[in-house]
Amino acid sequence: MSKINAKHVFTSESVGSGHPDKICDQISDAIVDACLKKDPEGRVACETMAGYNLVANVGEITCNGWEEIDSEKIARQVVNEIGYDNESLLFWGDNFDYISRIHGQSPDISQGVTEGEGLYDEQGAGDQGMMFGYATAETPEMMPAPIAYSHRLLKTLEGMRQSKEIPYLRPDSKAQVSVGYKDGRPEFIKSVVVSHQTGEVPLEKIRKDLIEVVKNEFESTGLLKKDTEYFINPTGAFYLGGPYADAGLTGRKIIVDTYGGVGSHGGGAFSGKDPSKVDRSAAYYARYAAKNIVAAGLAQKCEIQVAYAIGVSKPVSINVDTYGTALIDESIIEMLVNDSDIFDFRPAAIIANLNLKTPKNWSYRATSAYGHFGRDMFPWEQPDKVEALKKVSKVAKAA
Repeated sequence: MSKINAKHVFTSESVGSGHPDKICDQISDAIVDACLKKDPEGRVACETMAGYNLVANVGEITCNGWEEIDSEKIARQVVNEIGYDNESLLFWGDNFDYISRIHGQSPDISQGVTEGEGLYDEQGAGDQGMMFGYATAETPEMMPAPIAYSHRLLKTLEGMRQSKEIPYLRPDSKAQVSVGYKDGRPEFIKSVVVSHQTGEVPLEKIRKDLIEVVKNEFESTGLLKKDTEYFINPTGAFYLGGPYADAGLTGRKIIVDTYGGVGSHGGGAFSGKDPSKVDRSAAYYARYAAKNIVAAGLAQKCEIQVAYAIGVSKPVSINVDTYGTALIDESIIEMLVNDSDIFDFRPAAIIANLNLKTPKNWSYRATSAYGHFGRDMFPWEQPDKVEALKKVSKVAKAA
């Protein structure tokens, strides 16, 4: 039995950019980027499948200039850039078979989403459904520690693979971090699991090298203990990876993409979808609102649920939950989200406020590995509503 005592331990997983599902997410989002670059009003719902010597794209795309976009070229470029760039990996960018079955968006969906074409004058939601955004003060990223640490570790290992600092690392990888909490705050790291594809190198060397990386990565957190456990390639050899060894699909890592299982999830995937799909844009905006609330010091944790009817611009509901951590009356926070001019959850307003049709200094492909949240490059991560929240909440509290 571990010597470490705590109220509870929570575990989250991340997967690297070379994981089969993440390959598919990146291809789908690279196609989204290409379409929006050609036509910011383009509609994209692009799914990718990868398997033994095969990549396939299916879905619906309506985009001016689509005939000039080479989806096969994009898929091969993404695969090569990830690191599947030579035949020794048994799946590589210059060799796989490619299939595309992409067609135009259904006019029944389009008429409810395009401004002025449906029952309402303004742009409606691209689908019904519920989306969640979450933020917590427990890490600088305002993300739950287990998923934040899992992402950090794999990002560091990818850098070491790309730079050849650890030359035997190959693209496919997973990490899992278990964090012990006391009174709602991270107190220690109970265990770290890393499964990383490698060349044929002795397992003892792999374990020694990667444990050193883990310790260096997490030393600054102060959460490593003498009895923290390290599981490096626990099944033994991991030589065969990627789509050669396991099939991949877009949207199959939605918990990795969001909060690592902390809080709630509406069930919709993000990658391969243009911002008219509220599965993506509203989830980004809910995170934006939740993060600004926590950054403003109004709560230690905040989760926001928003729900839509297809073709209708105004959300059918918005719910706020601070898990009992609100530092002001929670009804004031609910008012700030629902009834003030600070946030606007209508799809057209979300797209305009976050500039989701014409990304600048970021890309949708960049979201598709190591999480859609917790990195400052994205507009939904900016704490630019903090002062407005403080001001309005102060007035509301006084009233």
